[in-house]
Amino acid sequence: MAWNRLRVGALRGPAASGLVVLGLCALVAALDLVSLRPLRYALFDAYQRLMPRERQFAGAVVVEIEEASLQSRGQWPWPRGLVAELLDAIGRAGPVGIGLDVVFAEPERWTADGDARLARAIGANRVVLGIAGLPERDRRFTEPPRAVPVYVRAGGPVALPQFEGQLQSLALIDGAAAGRGLLNADPEPVIRRVPLLGRVAGVTLPALTIDMLRVAQNSQAVRIERGGDDRLRLRVGALDVPLEPDGSFWMHFSPRYADRLVSAEDVLAGKADARLKDSLVLVGVSGLGLIEWKMSPLGDPLPGVEVHAQILEQIFEERFLLRPASARWLESGLLVIAGLLLLFFVPRLRAWASTLLLAALLAGLAAAGIFAFRTGWLLDVATPALGATLVFGAMLAATLTETQRQRQLLRAAQAKAAAEMEVAQRIQSGMLPNPRTAFAKEARFRIDARVEPARTVGGDFYDCFLLDDRRCFFAVADVSGKGLPASLFMALSKSLLQSTALRGEADPGKILSRANAEISRDNPESLFITVCAGILDADSGELLLANAGHEPAFLRAADGAIARLDPSGEPPLCILPGFAYTTVRRALQPGEWLCVVSDGVTEAMNERAELYGAERLVELLAAQRAEAAPAAIVSALRDDVRKFVGDTEQSDDLTLLCLRWTGAP
Repeated sequence: MAWNRLRVGALRGPAASGLVVLGLCALVAALDLVSLRPLRYALFDAYQRLMPRERQFAGAVVVEIEEASLQSRGQWPWPRGLVAELLDAIGRAGPVGIGLDVVFAEPERWTADGDARLARAIGANRVVLGIAGLPERDRRFTEPPRAVPVYVRAGGPVALPQFEGQLQSLALIDGAAAGRGLLNADPEPVIRRVPLLGRVAGVTLPALTIDMLRVAQNSQAVRIERGGDDRLRLRVGALDVPLEPDGSFWMHFSPRYADRLVSAEDVLAGKADARLKDSLVLVGVSGLGLIEWKMSPLGDPLPGVEVHAQILEQIFEERFLLRPASARWLESGLLVIAGLLLLFFVPRLRAWASTLLLAALLAGLAAAGIFAFRTGWLLDVATPALGATLVFGAMLAATLTETQRQRQLLRAAQAKAAAEMEVAQRIQSGMLPNPRTAFAKEARFRIDARVEPARTVGGDFYDCFLLDDRRCFFAVADVSGKGLPASLFMALSKSLLQSTALRGEADPGKILSRANAEISRDNPESLFITVCAGILDADSGELLLANAGHEPAFLRAADGAIARLDPSGEPPLCILPGFAYTTVRRALQPGEWLCVVSDGVTEAMNERAELYGAERLVELLAAQRAEAAPAAIVSALRDDVRKFVGDTEQSDDLTLLCLRWTGAP
């Protein structure tokens, strides 16, 4: 009794300590503490590096005032007349919208009419100007900025970023603009989010990119709606952009594409790039030392104007990143599920098995996070992964006393599973026909076949039977995968293929087409099967052959040459529903024989990682005597594969079938 109480206490100890750690971790995750955000952002950055956005919309172009332009035209700031000349040159190229990521807050220093010239160019080309939100009011700009009407139908207050003041262009220049937009981005060193809406001096102001889209569509207003998940929907003309509840927009960065950038010097020199036509053009400074470059999650330093271009690309591609409103509860739920699995299994498994369980849980969380990112959702799986690791660490030491008992239980389970697999092997072997006995009295042809699974049971099979008194149907097939799942699917496939062939169809291509439909209907695991099927007319020697993605058959002609029948190139079963398989006809001569194998033969590998290959197979078949029986050919081929492989573990199921037509009686 004392020993039993001690053993129960050992079981309760790790469970209790793990439960306490799990509760604390779940509470921290649910509270969404700021201290966890660096870990979360590091995970989101890793997603972006692993799956950067592949650009599909190339209609956002940056005209950059870069080092080459500054060396040619002088240091920044340029005279306003030169900027006006640049805008006019862009306008002549025919863009649908122009956004200026530059603020002209000070009067022209070189010429008296520079500001007026720039204002005329801005007005003539319907340019959208940028406004930078400031935490405090600037004495130069005491009036609220002019902005497009923003209609809010959010059913409550919207918590947008607040800016007390602004830095904007002079009134003369600002008054000529077709629109105005916010330039602010994430204040973090690595830019991940940008506000597409903000409150500047009490005025709701859309971002520069949003107002560019509005002007390009000749829209007169921007609308904000609230979705059922508390998310904001920003509607700009025909475009619908989902935002976070605070009006921010998660960036999904693409690599830096050279064709996204056009030099301002090239535009001024009259080399207006054709990319500007019908594009949204952003103009900004990218010269070193003139602006503060931001780091993207991909590790690339970017000027702000290129960030705006990537925002436009995302909007047009409709490839948004969103963090669900219920994300922290979902992440807490994942942590609780992972923790409960550990609480249940760790006391019952060996240490190495427990470690594998933890690794599987972490891999599952990683896969969930990657899948969510691919579908546009930002899910923080780092927090539940860290919590699960802490729970595992708290429990591992206390479960060591149970290792021996768990080992014994595992051995018993393994022995039971092995016994069941042996029974399954005997059942599977019994499902395959024995050609030697089934066709012992047949004088018109000889046939033999063999299957050797890589594991106790496998997915390869063959079949051969008479359709009537003169036609023999035969097939060699290979189910994707190995082991018990493949063997179960093999049993289903063999039965359906046989029943389809026995319905009276005389064309193997049509048999495969019907079998494809039948087998696909009962395929929850999306497995597939390669099949080489044929019908031999035992009286005439006519051979009908169809191939569904299987190894092509080998034919020994009457002159002794080995011919590899051309592969059909048609897909395996369960890949394309409704596919119509074709049939090849060939007239056999007396004594000619056919050999069909699975890829377990040609892809058999020795200890030097060399493949057996089709060339060696042809040499082996060519070396067989003309009058050799199919059983002898099958045995010779199997022995040669064994000799080639040596002591290397068999990696795939191996199936062979040989059929000789001896001639009409």
